[in-house]
Amino acid sequence: MSKEINDLVIIGGSYAGMSAALQLVRARRKVVIIDEGIRRNRFAKESHGFLGSDGASPNEIAATARGQLLKYPTLQWIDGRAISVEGTKDNFVITTADKQEYRASRILLATGIQDCLSDIEGLEERWGKSVFHCPYCHGYELNQGNIAVIATSPMSIHQGLLLPEWGTITFYTNGTKFGDDMLNALESKSMNVVHGIVQKIENEADVILEDGSKESFTGIFVSTTVKPTADELINHLGCDMLTNPLGSIVKTDEKKQSSKPGVYACGDVGVFPSTVALAVGDGTLAGFNIHRCLLGM
Repeated sequence: MSKEINDLVIIGGSYAGMSAALQLVRARRKVVIIDEGIRRNRFAKESHGFLGSDGASPNEIAATARGQLLKYPTLQWIDGRAISVEGTKDNFVITTADKQEYRASRILLATGIQDCLSDIEGLEERWGKSVFHCPYCHGYELNQGNIAVIATSPMSIHQGLLLPEWGTITFYTNGTKFGDDMLNALESKSMNVVHGIVQKIENEADVILEDGSKESFTGIFVSTTVKPTADELINHLGCDMLTNPLGSIVKTDEKKQSSKPGVYACGDVGVFPSTVALAVGDGTLAGFNIHRCLLGM
């Protein structure tokens, strides 16, 4: 283990982590990014809604940002997985899967989150391609076509009420119980509400019900719940979590500080809701506050 204490080790080198790193290296602080290369939007061909990069591939956005960061000499990039964090504020030790150790004054969790998908046959392999969760990210490209919403929880009502902006909606209740007021709200949006269990998804976006009936769509939307990608590491740290019907993320204060002193969280793992633009902004905020903390401010 190197005796050098870095100012910050960032666990996760996607949009939020890199955005935070940029603030610190521009203050000539020593930053290590440990990145496993698992981004939430890695399944999508294009990323939308991020000003200046609308329509670019997620890989392109990440590669451009990484190239810009690597021009700063105080940044060290480690391709790998952090498996443990020990120690306390001003003296953390982070260990990677290949048994390398890095010391840091502060830790930033920017691990991202993973979607817990419904077990509907055919859904997982179409995730990010013809099955989506965010209309702001993927709705426009469906060209106001026929869109399915498959309910996975009562939270799916929000997708149903939102999506008529992007096309003609068929809402599959899929065994989820909705009150009459909710069903009336859906029907008031002139959508077709289908009471049936979805058995599988075929071809690009064909919905097959248990009774064998089939309908083809330009895209399908489902709600998911989320959890941190590095949930075991975060649980080991003992950070308080924020849990709601959308899932669980690390609970932070307005400065992005977690309940564990010296450990911060940003991006998808530290804020609801989740988009590339919000992750970048949240990472910038975390970077500002970590730098101020290092200065004793």
